[in-house]
Amino acid sequence: MSSTSAPEKQIYLDTSLPFSERVKDLIAQLTLDEKVSMMNHPAQGVPRLNIPGYNYWSEALHGIARNGRATVFPQAIGMAATWDKELIHQVASAISDEGRAKYHAALRRNGYTDQYQGLTFWSPNVNIFRDPRWGRGQETWGEDPFFTGEMASAFVKGLQGDDPKYLKTAACAKHFAVHSGPEKDRHTFNAVVTKRELYDTYLPAFKKLVTEAKVESVMGAYNRTLDEVCCASKLLLEDILRGEWGFEGHVVSDCMALSDFHLHHKVTKDAAESAALALQHGCDIGCDHVFNEIPEAIARGLITEADVDRALERTLGTRFKLGMFDPAEDVPFASITTDVVACDAHRQLAYRTATEAVVLLKNKNNILPIKPSTKKIFVTGPTATSMEVLLGNYYGFNNQMVTLLEGITGRLPEGMGMEYTSGAMLKHPREIKNTWAPDMAQSADFAIVCAGLSSFLEGEEGESLLSPQNGDRESISLPESQINYIKELAIHGVKIVLVVTGGSPIALGEVEDMVDAILFVWYPGMEGGKAVADVLFGDVSPSGKLPLTFPKSLDQLPAFDDYSMKGRTYRYMTEEPLYPFGFGLSYSRFEYSELQLDKTNLTPGDSLNVSLTLRNSGASDSAEVVQFYLSDIHAASIVPYHHLVGFERVTLKAGESRTLKFTITPEMMSFFNDDGKLTLEPGEFRLEVGGCSPGKRGQELGAPVPLIALFQVK
Repeated sequence: MSSTSAPEKQIYLDTSLPFSERVKDLIAQLTLDEKVSMMNHPAQGVPRLNIPGYNYWSEALHGIARNGRATVFPQAIGMAATWDKELIHQVASAISDEGRAKYHAALRRNGYTDQYQGLTFWSPNVNIFRDPRWGRGQETWGEDPFFTGEMASAFVKGLQGDDPKYLKTAACAKHFAVHSGPEKDRHTFNAVVTKRELYDTYLPAFKKLVTEAKVESVMGAYNRTLDEVCCASKLLLEDILRGEWGFEGHVVSDCMALSDFHLHHKVTKDAAESAALALQHGCDIGCDHVFNEIPEAIARGLITEADVDRALERTLGTRFKLGMFDPAEDVPFASITTDVVACDAHRQLAYRTATEAVVLLKNKNNILPIKPSTKKIFVTGPTATSMEVLLGNYYGFNNQMVTLLEGITGRLPEGMGMEYTSGAMLKHPREIKNTWAPDMAQSADFAIVCAGLSSFLEGEEGESLLSPQNGDRESISLPESQINYIKELAIHGVKIVLVVTGGSPIALGEVEDMVDAILFVWYPGMEGGKAVADVLFGDVSPSGKLPLTFPKSLDQLPAFDDYSMKGRTYRYMTEEPLYPFGFGLSYSRFEYSELQLDKTNLTPGDSLNVSLTLRNSGASDSAEVVQFYLSDIHAASIVPYHHLVGFERVTLKAGESRTLKFTITPEMMSFFNDDGKLTLEPGEFRLEVGGCSPGKRGQELGAPVPLIALFQVK
């Protein structure tokens, strides 16, 4: 029942009542036109009820984005490389503090909040980075479903806070589901996977965010999955998300995804049919104009006003949980002031995250860290002075960004010489062919070559200026201009420390042999230059680990648009990689010993308790990421060759040892069968514990010798 005037006593403003009761009361007072005006991401206000407009579209991938000054943390894939859940929770809590301060400041200034000024953050991206060509892989947490769920859950909990009544901000798990390129086809393609692959690879992270982290919203993907458009998929939205997992938050479409129904997927005839299809299957808010056609859809009998009410209960429910209809003094986060935005504490957090994200891939003859006896260094390369390589995509802004050159300059000891020239372009050949760079490099002890990718070369559809693939990459090698420059230096006998920026695997090919050390630093955020410099000079020992596999070439991979996991990621790949998942060197050395199991014969339903000793046997204080991998040796179905079931980041002083304990649960021993059902069967299992994913390649590159044990489920 709708009315055109507000009653004297507003039940929806009574803070003593449950949110669900208050939401229903508010909806009962709205006309159909008012309801429809609140169904798109720029929800209109209702002046007669003193309800301001609200725009649901805000971004917080690695800091508050597109909304002025903020702390710029490393890109998501860089945060993943820390393998540090506690740190990521702190980062997300800092981000949500800044988001709250900015939201209330905008509300005080304007009386409403515009796009990117709200509290509903469309982050994190928990799609599986299954193919290194995908330009948006940088937004993800890597290639492993379990790892993605663990890291992204910490991020969601940090964003949403732990108040028993109110959300600090509302996080969003995207893009649901089976979505990871190609970007140029995202509005038209149909992702075809088996039920086993769906549940084994593409859904676990989403499930964990929904069932454990209690993520408030989920964004549907552009594409179809198993012939259904994702933003109106009965299988994904009704059967799995709300049915199996009991999701109670709201679903938002990706932007213009509802228009794709009739314009590109051709599953509906027009916008009214698209609006009806989306509402019927549980998409609650549209990021485009399609839901404006709801009255037409109702007039045609395609949906009823009850469908609209159900969607509004969910989206308005989120706004109530955020305290948007309550007095500021009742909402614990409304008192956060703008002093917190880009504050010193957050800057230090960005610095720590950037240092922990640095992955040392090679260190021939221990050329790093830079020795005090070094007389002169030569800094060069196209990314040394680049602001873009600090940012990645979906970024905020800060007036104190530290480039790689600035960071190295700030750390350089007095008396140590340094020279700089860019030497090469990011992608294009030099216009002036002759350069003094080789002579300058030869006069130094070694050259620090800053190379790699930027958001010009990889990113979202339409955003990457130099990418012919709409943000994706045709090649996963370094651009030829950079390879030629590194060759030019190497031919002259220059020792090279390669500092690589990027958000995805790079096949280094012959470059790997030409250089003495390699640091992969991702898109390291506002403190990136300082963090990288402190790792180079040994103030911090590198401790990052790869959250994805670096293949040697695209020849090792299936076709980009093939969504089968066969031959993909460390879990199903048979080819030897360039650098394996979980790999990363240290300035110190770690030894694993004394692996003990409390039993080796289990009955179904038993858990297995594990202990081991980790020792820092080197000369530097450092952190190691202890990784636990399980293999079902004789499974009746297709299963991963090995899969990550746990990890712990441990910081040890030089010479220090620690005993670690871990429990393997029956769920970890289980696999998904062909029907997508979790199954535990008797058989032999292999446990491997170490500092890298299983395989000889990690040890060849210098990873610690792992510990291995067998056990049986009878």
